[in-house]
Amino acid sequence: MANVVVNAVGDQCPIPVVKATKALKAMTEAGTVEVHVDNEIAVQNLTRLASSKGLKSFAEKKEEKLFIVKIPLDKPLEENGAEEEASCGVDRRKKTVVAIASDIKAGKPKKSLVNFDFLQKLGKVLMKGFIFALSQLDELPSTILFYNGGATITTEGSPSLDDLKNMEAQGVEILTCGTCLDYYNLKDKLAVGSVTNMYTIVEKLANADKIIKQ
Repeated sequence: MANVVVNAVGDQCPIPVVKATKALKAMTEAGTVEVHVDNEIAVQNLTRLASSKGLKSFAEKKEEKLFIVKIPLDKPLEENGAEEEASCGVDRRKKTVVAIASDIKAGKPKKSLVNFDFLQKLGKVLMKGFIFALSQLDELPSTILFYNGGATITTEGSPSLDDLKNMEAQGVEILTCGTCLDYYNLKDKLAVGSVTNMYTIVEKLANADKIIKQ
């Protein structure tokens, strides 16, 4: 498998997209195009590029000014005729705050009707789907808050880490309650975003234009 690294750090839009497009078209076998950029807007543009070609993308913030976007291909791209024009997108974030207080998303039917273990498993599947759906929105939230049981979602082993890292790389702020991590003995297991406190959580909610609670 071919793995191509494209250095677009310091390049202004639309150069990162142009470089990535050329690298994708040059692929003659299955592999991955890995693009290095230095800002969230470039990540958003590369994510849109991949989506426009029917490809998945995985982005991660490595340093303050280093973001890596990986676009895997299982076969070379097919030529689609006309050359598409690279464009500079606007920031996909809007001042929406998502507050997640549990690692499950499910109702509470009577125990006599539904097995509790099954309900827990279903809730985790639904929460994973909810976070994935967030990552696919045209307008991403500005902040996602995790507290209570939701604090476990940002730690090692969480099935939602790739989606959260992808959003973080596009400028979404990921904050997890430090007291909650301490309660679950997970503070040293935080795998995405940063630790916060309840004062900041309340402040973020109070200043939001729109709040989505889960």
